[in-house]
Formats: sequence, structure tokens, C-alpha cells
Amino acid sequence: MNNNLISSVAENAGYVAVFLLLILAMFAIAKLAEVFVAKKTGEENTGLTTRKLVIIGLFSAISGVLMLFEIPVFFAPSFYKIDLSDLPAVIGAFAFGPMTGVLIEFIKILINLILNGTTTAFVGELANFIVGCSYVLPASIIYLFKKTRKNAMISCAVGTLVIAIVGSALNAFYLLPAFAALYGMPIEALIGMGTAVNPAIDNIFTFVLFAVAPLNLLKGAVITVVTVAVYKKLSPVIKNATLVSVRKQEA
Repeated sequence: MNNNLISSVAENAGYVAVFLLLILAMFAIAKLAEVFVAKKTGEENTGLTTRKLVIIGLFSAISGVLMLFEIPVFFAPSFYKIDLSDLPAVIGAFAFGPMTGVLIEFIKILINLILNGTTTAFVGELANFIVGCSYVLPASIIYLFKKTRKNAMISCAVGTLVIAIVGSALNAFYLLPAFAALYGMPIEALIGMGTAVNPAIDNIFTFVLFAVAPLNLLKGAVITVVTVAVYKKLSPVIKNATLVSVRKQEA
């Protein structure tokens, strides 16, 4: 990280603070969701067991590697790319709960920062984390209520819709303005990059409509297809994971 970037981060401490709050919010939502699901289903999460820690480490490493393989899309500026790094987080969350998925998302970002540093003033990394969590959390929460192939498909479909909504709103109201502020550039310059790809993009709304939303829908759809495709082979592992079922005794 160069001195200019460090200076920019320091000058925009408010944005950086919100970054940290968003990260904490994802962990808080995951924890509250696990407590809620446990009360509704009678299943008790065993916490961070040795096996779970091993899976988190392994899946985080796989996610970090997958994050290196980014695929550009023709309908969005070059700084928007698709990767499959959220896939291990989804599988991990299906097996061990939302908190595991969020931990995998977070650790993969740390791995990527160690390997590559940041070229986006951490905005790109934050976006990847938040958007990834916006898929992993709803998908894994819905799946935990009924662990079947059909419900896995439903949960992934919901995750795809949520990732599109959250990704679009986050870009429009926070990430794009934050990126512009941290780099000291007018937001019109970012919109101009979108216009160069698609002349219909001429403001934040059209930028999100024609670039961000399709990107996240495509990403969610790809993750959904791959998850459902590998579900049958992974379901024995998922169903026998260390989420110990403690069914409430009926009176």
C-alpha cells in the first residue's frame, strides 16, 4: 500500500469505520440467525470444534485461491469481475451454519490481502465480503430449517435475489461513493467508465441497473447451479456434519 492510499484512508476515516461496522454486522446477523434457527428447529450448534476449524481453514484457503481467478464481464466496467470464491462458504454454511460461512468469507479476504494487497482502497474487498455474505446468510439460514435438495435449491434462489438487491443498493448508496472519496475522484468518473461500456449508463441508477444488478444476478446464478450440481455428492458430508441435533422432547 502506498503513502497516498494510507493518507486517503486516514482522511476518510468515516468510510473506513463504516467498513468495520458492516463486517461486524455480518457476524452479528450470522450469530443471531444461528440462535434463532436453533430455537425453532431444536438443533444445537456445537461451537468451534476441531473438525469445524479444520473445515473453515481448508475452505477459506480454497476460497482465497478461487478469488484469484476473476472473470470480466462485457456489460460492466473492468473493475467488476465474477469469481467462485463464495462457493466454499456456501457449502461450509450449509454444513455448519451461517457463522461458518461468514468466517470463510472473512478469512478468504484476509488471505487475498496478504497475497495481493489492495488496489481498491479496500472497497473491492469489502464489497466482495458483504455481497458474498448477502448470498451465504439467507441461503444457509433457509436451508437449516429443512436440509433437503429441494430446500437447497429454494435457499440458493433466494440467495441469488438477495445478492442482487443488496449488491445494487450497497453500490449505489455506499460503495461507489466510498470508492470515489477514498481515491479523491468525482463519482462522475466512475459513471463514465460505465458509459464507455454501455451508453445507456449515464447516472448511478442506470449504472446499478445495467451493470451491478446483472453482475450479481449472474454471480448468484452460477453459484446456485454449481451448489445444486454438487449437492448430491456433498449431502452425506453436510448431513453428518457436527451440527448435533438435539430434538426437543415432546411432553
